[in-house]
Amino acid sequence: MKKSLGQILLEKGWVTEDQIKKALEYQNANQCKIGEALVKLESCKQEHVTRGLAIHFQLPFANLTKHTIPQDLIDRVPKDVALEHKIVPVAQKGKSLIIAMSDPLDFFTLDNLRFILNTEVDCALASPEAVEQALDDYYRLAGNYDDVIGGGQDEDIEFGREDFAGDDNDANEAPVIKLVHMLISNALKARASDIHIEPMEKELKVRYRIDGVCVPQESPPKKLQGPILSRIKIMSRMDMAEKRRPQDGRIKIRLQGREIDLRVSALPAVYGESVVMRILDKEKGLVDLPVLGFHESDLDRFNRIIKKPNGIFLVTGPTGSGKTTTLYAALKQLNRPDVKIITAEHPIEYNIAGINQAEVRHEIGLDFSRILRAMMRQAPNIILVGEIRDRETADIAIQAALTGHLVFSTLHTNDAPSAITRLIDMGVKPFLVASAIMAIMGQRLIRQLCVECKRPYDPTDVELRQVGLTRDDLMAAGVQIMEPVGCDTCGQKGYHGRKGIYELMEMSTDLRDMTFATKPTMELRAKAISEGMASLQQDAVRKLLGGHTTFEEILRVTHQADL
Repeated sequence: MKKSLGQILLEKGWVTEDQIKKALEYQNANQCKIGEALVKLESCKQEHVTRGLAIHFQLPFANLTKHTIPQDLIDRVPKDVALEHKIVPVAQKGKSLIIAMSDPLDFFTLDNLRFILNTEVDCALASPEAVEQALDDYYRLAGNYDDVIGGGQDEDIEFGREDFAGDDNDANEAPVIKLVHMLISNALKARASDIHIEPMEKELKVRYRIDGVCVPQESPPKKLQGPILSRIKIMSRMDMAEKRRPQDGRIKIRLQGREIDLRVSALPAVYGESVVMRILDKEKGLVDLPVLGFHESDLDRFNRIIKKPNGIFLVTGPTGSGKTTTLYAALKQLNRPDVKIITAEHPIEYNIAGINQAEVRHEIGLDFSRILRAMMRQAPNIILVGEIRDRETADIAIQAALTGHLVFSTLHTNDAPSAITRLIDMGVKPFLVASAIMAIMGQRLIRQLCVECKRPYDPTDVELRQVGLTRDDLMAAGVQIMEPVGCDTCGQKGYHGRKGIYELMEMSTDLRDMTFATKPTMELRAKAISEGMASLQQDAVRKLLGGHTTFEEILRVTHQADL
């Protein structure tokens, strides 16, 4: 009798019984496969799930990242066939061509390939990501910049507007189009959140923001600056002739088998337009609350607060601190057929089924306050306002909260308590702030140590003092501090992925009285901590003691004043 995937993963030590139990609950709730549930909950790597499936179906496992596939094998399968069926040839065994694919039950593809290629075809299993990357490497975007633009000397290549001005098939073969696609595809592989293309005096600098830190990349030739920037502006439907004013645009693209949205910003600078593309990955952007990185006590409080019938829940932090992701995770949890949810966003980053999403359009006067007023006539239960920027928006949001609606929004402040002062500074009456706000959460994103290469580390007394710890604290907790090393998995950085750190300030009677009396931020902060709020740095220290991050990261992300 065949062992189930769960049994195989347990025997290999890749998951625990508790993780299997949680994955089964997730599977029932979301109607997905057990392997998919384990990966979504970050209980298990996709590679381990694929290896388990290979054992279950008694198929070989193809490790596409460790070996280079010979060109003669790649040539056996035409590009269009490989891309359509999402397969990669990996070996020749006797008369059989072994192909790597991610779905062991896709018998139709195997039969189809036998007919198209006129040869015997057998299957090996590989993870979906590995197959997509191999398709990129061997078929879609093979080579580096020189290969893409055809090599040769500068004078051999001429780029004019006509090379990439249209949408016809010939234009899609233009080298610059390939190069821009390659820039975006490489950013996806590197798990980047932003692509920065910055014209300098003698070079066109390209940097990817990976886990919140800018990483320089190989630069395209300076002479391609004009064509590259023009291509990006065409793709994002910006005004091609306008080079003196900032512009915003949006690109929808399908890469590596995924729908990717890019939010594009062009800013005129000394040596040309500086372009930043924010990558919005629809598959990875919508996550569930347990995956965000909440401490258990904070997650329980968060779940309790968002189930209240009315009031305002504010999430604060700088740009790129994960505020929108947190709010979407909350909405995803609250999204039920008997609840009406409306959002006002600028722009809409991810589409959620079952939720009415309205986009701010300043050019026709459709701003947050106007959408909010219209929302109130739609009888919603829950409202999400992308950001409270002015008094008018704040007033309407507060009126909505006081008339029986649950309102979620974001505010740009450094921490949770200063959000109260910020609202009062905007001109909102203190008694309205005190009565409408039910909770404020400050957050940041902190890099996580790579689980493959982190190693034990003995911290110095200075490092411990910097985050408010002592040697006795470490002894009492019985934990081991870890440090980054660097390996192929994390790109030699030592860090892989980010998690949130949070300070959750729930409004109590005393805090409402202090807000009404317009007490300063420091007093509000001291009171919230005395009532059990863990500060951003304290939450980061909990992750340090769990072996997930480092002293360097904590001090990079949190303030010394938090000590």
